[in-house]
Amino acid sequence: MANTPNAEKAIRKIARRTAVNKSRRSRLRTFWRKVEEAIASADAAAADSALKAAESETMRAVSKGVLHKNAGSRKVSRLAQRVKALAR
Repeated sequence: MANTPNAEKAIRKIARRTAVNKSRRSRLRTFWRKVEEAIASADAAAADSALKAAESETMRAVSKGVLHKNAGSRKVSRLAQRVKALAR
């Protein structure tokens, strides 16, 4: 339990940030899932457009601090690899 007004305020701030980050992370997973579904359906055009959207959303999450830079790059790279293999 918080003992000072500053600690109570910090708890409120953390709760707000947690809610925002949770929402952003959920949105990010939705974009990734759309790429996965396009890959599973073997639709190269849909996978390519979904990948572009997912890439920009991933880098946005990285800039907001929801995801580490390297983790975001790794995820985009692996998705791109799978989309490229689908196009062959």
